[in-house]
Amino acid sequence: MGVFSFLTKKKFYLHLAIILLLLFIIAWATLKSLDSYTRHGEVYSVPDFRGQNYHLIVEQNKELFNFVLLDSVYQKGAANGSIVQQDPLPGSRVKRGRNIYYVIVAQMPEQVAMPNLRNLSLRQAVVRLENAGLAINELIYIDHFARHAVVEQQYMGEIIEPGTALYKGSAVDLVLGNGGDGVKTPMPFLIGMKPDQVKLSLQKATLNLGNMYFIDEDSTHARVFRTEPATFPGNLVDPGTKVDVWFRSDKLIDFKELILTIQSDSISKDSLQRIINNLYYFDE
Repeated sequence: MGVFSFLTKKKFYLHLAIILLLLFIIAWATLKSLDSYTRHGEVYSVPDFRGQNYHLIVEQNKELFNFVLLDSVYQKGAANGSIVQQDPLPGSRVKRGRNIYYVIVAQMPEQVAMPNLRNLSLRQAVVRLENAGLAINELIYIDHFARHAVVEQQYMGEIIEPGTALYKGSAVDLVLGNGGDGVKTPMPFLIGMKPDQVKLSLQKATLNLGNMYFIDEDSTHARVFRTEPATFPGNLVDPGTKVDVWFRSDKLIDFKELILTIQSDSISKDSLQRIINNLYYFDE
């Protein structure tokens, strides 16, 4: 018999078929187990979780994703426990079980140390406060030889010492010297400004923001059209004066024309006041 005589026997082909079938089954089972392990084909689009409570999000999506809390930050006006950042971003395509990293709004704001502002100029104090994450509430002027220099720092009516912990974003009062010579400060020109620009402009001019009045319902287009004391060229007031501000919508008032009229040297203050009064009582 020849060396390859087994090729003519049916039993050889039967055994070969069985071996090939077993190899196929083993290969198929291996691939299926790998698919199961790697979750091949199960790809999901990451929803936008921002602004939603993280407890609810984790409970609703725990079967799809693994949530990992990275940090908590204070965000004024945002709901406690709401998600403010997430990674991967909304719309990303990920597999089931992917880690979702998120940052939530803390229940209490971050605390910062009150800096030492005494003897600094107002300009220097403003920069120091901004760097510390704090703000100015009110400028209080007293008789003192050092004009616009910080004599004392206060919080909620009480003297606050350097290093005292405050919540980030807190507003402090600055007690400043008036120079002792009765020097007044020019009123800044506020006409046409947006509401979020007014307070900073007044503080830069060593003045305080008083009451704010919105005459029209359309606050998104609100612009300054009247102040008390008045915004007239050359009008001087005491440092620390509180300035009341009235707003009107730029959809109803031509502020370009109003600004040109107020800035004109050829019109009297009485005439300007009559123009503004007519705008105040403007009837659609």
